[in-house]
Amino acid sequence: MKNIAFIINPVSGSKETQNAKKKLPKLIMQTLDSEQWLPNIAFTEYAGHATEMAYQFARMGFDAVVAVGGDGTVNEVAKGIVKGEKGKVKGERSTALGIIPMGSGNGFARHLDIPVRPQKAIEMLNHSEPIWVDYGTANGRLFISTCGTGFDALIADHFAGSNKRGFSAYLQNILHDVFNYTPQTYHLIGDGLDVTHKAFLITFANANQWGYEALIAPKASVQDGKMDIMLMSSHAILGSASLALRLFAGSIDDSHFMNTIRAKEVTLERETAAPFHIDGDPVEMEKDIHIKIIEDGLRVLVEKRF
Repeated sequence: MKNIAFIINPVSGSKETQNAKKKLPKLIMQTLDSEQWLPNIAFTEYAGHATEMAYQFARMGFDAVVAVGGDGTVNEVAKGIVKGEKGKVKGERSTALGIIPMGSGNGFARHLDIPVRPQKAIEMLNHSEPIWVDYGTANGRLFISTCGTGFDALIADHFAGSNKRGFSAYLQNILHDVFNYTPQTYHLIGDGLDVTHKAFLITFANANQWGYEALIAPKASVQDGKMDIMLMSSHAILGSASLALRLFAGSIDDSHFMNTIRAKEVTLERETAAPFHIDGDPVEMEKDIHIKIIEDGLRVLVEKRF
């Protein structure tokens, strides 16, 4: 028998998703293999609570802690169980991260091909295996999927302040702000780079998408020890229709409005302090931001391959 904890964020996602989470404990008990897993179910009560609980479950020797929510919840749970940069040996046993994606975008889960239907995601846990993946830090703050600045960070800020959730609300925010946004000039240095670029947005991608299958970095891998830095041209508004199609077709990196740089560690220098997002959540950050990838720093449960 293996101990597994489910940390449920009751307020992430749409109203429909929030209502579905109320029924989730019963679904977990009905679907989880009781001969393999011994479950513990907990609900978060405030921001940061998921990290505190995940850390305690890891200290208690739990085999897995499952984040039930969106990328923000996954981020919080991951903070409580990552090994960090020092003292970790690849292959050693540690608490694994599981995911039942019940947020808005669910970008990290989609990258890992974790089912977005709760019952299917629970069933996957019954025949899953742990793999080591990378995560990133931005001025010491952990990100698992993407972080960035520019237009997408502005949208994340506005989306967080809205009472509406779901893809339609996200799209409304984009359409409201896209024609009024003024791009900044950015400087990237480190890892052999010295690049100055006026950009509509810059995304630092460990995983391949923002969420909703919006593939901002189609070739990004969570197991290559590097991030894909996606720089969208300041003239991107001229090709906005084409870029939108490419974003969901997985070919945005082929657009002449997009440049891709791959690196392990860089410093982003900005003209002024401006919106920044980590895994889709807006955060207050300094003007200059040091971003790096921590290789094989997080164990995650995925579909068993053999």
